[in-house]
Amino acid sequence: MYAPGSSQAPQLRLVWVDRKGAEQPLPAPVHNFVMPRISPDGRRVAAALEEADNQIWLYDLARDALTRLTFAPGDNVDPVWTPDGKRIVFKGAGNRLFWQPADGSGAAEALTTGPLSSNDIPSSWSPDGQALAFVETIGNQSVWFLPLQDRKPQLFDRGETNESAPRFSPDGHWIAYTSLESGRSEIYVRPYPGPGGKYQISTEGGGEPVWNPKGRELFYRVGNKMMAVDVTTQGAFSAGKPRVLFEGAYVGTPRSLPNYDVSPDGQRFLMLKGYRASPSPYANQRRAELV
Repeated sequence: MYAPGSSQAPQLRLVWVDRKGAEQPLPAPVHNFVMPRISPDGRRVAAALEEADNQIWLYDLARDALTRLTFAPGDNVDPVWTPDGKRIVFKGAGNRLFWQPADGSGAAEALTTGPLSSNDIPSSWSPDGQALAFVETIGNQSVWFLPLQDRKPQLFDRGETNESAPRFSPDGHWIAYTSLESGRSEIYVRPYPGPGGKYQISTEGGGEPVWNPKGRELFYRVGNKMMAVDVTTQGAFSAGKPRVLFEGAYVGTPRSLPNYDVSPDGQRFLMLKGYRASPSPYANQRRAELV
């Protein structure tokens, strides 16, 4: 007995899912997409294609066109749009952080002069575009910020356990992140730049936090469930009870950061779904002819 296998990268499809779980596949070709990120104007998607050559590509939603952005040697992955949509930050050669014009008009420029640790993952820009939240791995994972003004990394908090997936709130005053401090992954929110207390958002585990771009709501995932929590960020912070929006077998994260994104209007989720080509309708007929 044997089972057929393949060394090829997984084939994934980009799909829209609305708040009730209705699914609409995009016409983009299938690839091993990782960390899809919607542009601030909602017109394009940046994602790494982790296949034979790990590079960042852009998908134009209106034109149905997939175009390669990065060409520098090595792996270029984990894209993050700047708030104005003009540049994309990513992790590149030597485990440094780079950015590059999103219109392809220029080459990549290093934001950091050397590797900050064995693994650095860009995560989220502050709404004013002045600080980049990223994850640094030195033993445990910790949340850091890279101020654009002086480009000197600043530690947000070095906890006793892994902290990851930092995301700025739409108003820029709060950071959502994941932490293992309770013994399992949970979602927390803390004020930025601090100081201040922290607020636990999830109640039964969770990861991959993403704010509703319109504010007043925070999304995260628990297994196959997409969760939503109403939040108040003006004045004193408060959070409601988590509720399930929809459930589906969409691809989870390979690196703690969200492996999905939310449309600018907060009404649709860009998810990744495993793809299996439909067999030819003539396959059984041909098999019969050969018997």
